[in-house]
Amino acid sequence: MNTRFVRLVICAVGGALLMGGTAIAEEKGVDWKALKAAKISLSKGLAAAQQKGKPISGKFEMEDGKLQLSVYTANKGKFSEVIVDYKSGKISKSEEIKEGEDLSHAVSQEKALAKAKKSLRAAADKAAASNTGYRAVSVTPSLEQDKPIATIVLENAAGTKTVSEKLD
Repeated sequence: MNTRFVRLVICAVGGALLMGGTAIAEEKGVDWKALKAAKISLSKGLAAAQQKGKPISGKFEMEDGKLQLSVYTANKGKFSEVIVDYKSGKISKSEEIKEGEDLSHAVSQEKALAKAKKSLRAAADKAAASNTGYRAVSVTPSLEQDKPIATIVLENAAGTKTVSEKLD
């Protein structure tokens, strides 16, 4: 089965549940052993991707069995998926998002961040600092009652947990 299709379905289900007020971790998490090899934090990945535009979400994910750090960016009305090398912090690939669920997610993420006063990096850093032993693996903005929040998935050897941070 196409992994991009599976990710879209998982994102759609996760998004639908988030809209209903229940936060869940996207996918079932990343491979903890692979994540331990990442020298770059999610926050540093967001900073690196800033070369391509304003980071509007970011996550570590398993793509074809390998760890990858993916950041969505917005720049002059266009959206891109930026892949940051999780060992060096350098951009390894950038691809424009033109259609489908990925574009829908990017548009709603940019809309949420338009109302934010705090950055995604600050939210991810705060969540990780408040949860000793956990590492931020994804950060996604959304609007709850017209207020911007970031949903952060944290992971450690025991599993994942999801927390929210206000962005206003």
